[in-house]
Amino acid sequence: MEIRIGIQHSPREIVIETDDAEQDHTALLETLTTAVAEGTPVTLRDVKGRSVLIPGAKVAYAEISTEEPRRVGFLG
Repeated sequence: MEIRIGIQHSPREIVIETDDAEQDHTALLETLTTAVAEGTPVTLRDVKGRSVLIPGAKVAYAEISTEEPRRVGFLG
């Protein structure tokens, strides 16, 4: 699943790819909604094991896609 999060006053968005098995779509949406409402930070983990800390008070938007992300390049 691909998550795109826009942060207020930041020209770039945060893009995180996670495993579907690791986090449920609705549970992730509830976690982000709670973080925005309370202004608390959220930690998300991507498929490579990296953690990203997102300030809940500064989230402008969140887009969650369950489609396979587009890959650029050649298969070899």
